[in-house]
Amino acid sequence: MTDYKFEGWLGLDASSAEGKMQWGEFEPKPWEETDIDIKISHCGICGSDLHTLRSGWVVRVGSQVKHLALGDRVGVGAQSDSCCSRMGKPCEACESGQENYCPNRHVGTYNGVYLNGGKSYGGYATYNRVPARFAVKIPEGISSAEAAPMLCGGVTTYAPLKHHGAGPGKTVGIVGLGGLGHFGVMWAKALGADKVVVISRTNAKKEDALKMGADEFIATAEDPRWGKTHANTIDLIVCTVSQTDMPVQDYFNLLKFDGVFVQVGLPDDGFPTFQQKPLIFKRIKITGSLIGSPDDIREMFDLALAKGVKPWISTIPMKDANQAIVDFEKGAPRYRFVLENEPEAKASL
Repeated sequence: MTDYKFEGWLGLDASSAEGKMQWGEFEPKPWEETDIDIKISHCGICGSDLHTLRSGWVVRVGSQVKHLALGDRVGVGAQSDSCCSRMGKPCEACESGQENYCPNRHVGTYNGVYLNGGKSYGGYATYNRVPARFAVKIPEGISSAEAAPMLCGGVTTYAPLKHHGAGPGKTVGIVGLGGLGHFGVMWAKALGADKVVVISRTNAKKEDALKMGADEFIATAEDPRWGKTHANTIDLIVCTVSQTDMPVQDYFNLLKFDGVFVQVGLPDDGFPTFQQKPLIFKRIKITGSLIGSPDDIREMFDLALAKGVKPWISTIPMKDANQAIVDFEKGAPRYRFVLENEPEAKASL
């Protein structure tokens, strides 16, 4: 038995997304000796929680866990279990360190069901229990508040940029400068891309983009010639927006021969329709990317340390989570909200 309670903000019905979550106790997944318990210090807010992700200190370690110890500062991203070695021979994705593409059992950090039947509750809480395989040590030099949004939004853009060769000699385009897009700009620069171009509707965020490291800014609603002016100039585009009516045909025209378009935003009503001509005449590739693996997160932390990448965040007491998600839905973050379990906040819950 533990001497601490698992408590957090519970989404009991659809009205929770309107700022009506309720604080209460929850039952973590049944303990296994491959698990750890984490005392949560910080938790990021993502658009699909809305995604939950968390960082904090290890307070209980299973006897079969060898890479973590009591007191370690760790983070867990938007995935916290997969088939790994739990269903006999692991799948090819898990065996190759790409657990985020496990075809057998992809368990989200919240609103999921673990292989032992327990539920995953996310990080708007005081404590949580997860399989240790999905916990990553946070290096000294990265604060817990900075690490929290990197664990989901950060790795969601880092992974495709790294996989598709963003680096010297490449021009990278980032569609959308929100919580995901601002990471995309900084990772592309940190990876050494020759030029980073932000593509947005208006110039409202141009100054921020340039401060983050962007070299160029395209405002599609304010420049009627943007498609022609910038045609065939970009090697790799990472699209972070989720609008079904986004002008993907024009985005494709920005790509050079053999260019790559990566979709990481998830439109509710499906991807926009498009003409196939650019695929045939320029041999461009259209693909997607899903969060990142624990190994991706470790690589990302190393890059952040080496290049001094720091997310633009606002910390909010955990007690104000309901207001935070309302403000999030209104587009208030510049560019990530992070919930913080401060002693004062917990005392007033």
